[in-house]
Amino acid sequence: MGKAIGMVEYKTVSTGILVADIMLKTAKIDIIEAQTVCPGKYIVLFAGDLSAVNACIEVARQEYSDNLIDSFILGNPHQSIFNAIYGTTNIKKINALGIIETFSAASIIVAADEAAKTAIVELIEIRIAKGMCGKSYLLLTGDIAAVEAAIAKAKKAAGEHAMLLDSSVIAHPDPKLCESIL
Repeated sequence: MGKAIGMVEYKTVSTGILVADIMLKTAKIDIIEAQTVCPGKYIVLFAGDLSAVNACIEVARQEYSDNLIDSFILGNPHQSIFNAIYGTTNIKKINALGIIETFSAASIIVAADEAAKTAIVELIEIRIAKGMCGKSYLLLTGDIAAVEAAIAKAKKAAGEHAMLLDSSVIAHPDPKLCESIL
């Protein structure tokens, strides 16, 4: 996998699949995930060299902007994002719990990257628009000050494109809640 990742999120499946094909023909990238998410949107998450990811996002934004909901480019994504997306994070204990919810799939990944790079936190899960009517959320844990700083930075990142829906920080979540999350 390359050092950069990008994502496009489209209102329609047909445009999403078309753009995935065009991006693969535009530059040398690897598709990490390309699929339908709720409510019938289509996402393409891909990786490659930064120049290749930039070229693909440029094509998607310029040529197929009508159905484009959101997109991003991360030149050096935090490695914990991938485990959180695929549910393979191994968290033993939740100290403080941070939650952020966004209107788009792309914005939650950008918010997660900002959070992970801001403070010493562990990303628990990134839920990307599956079973949530197109919304997405992030769960993270760490010491209370770190979680508050990470959520504040994530909120700012998601809010820049008006994609922030809500957020919470729970200082000492109940053990039964923690069991249900882990």
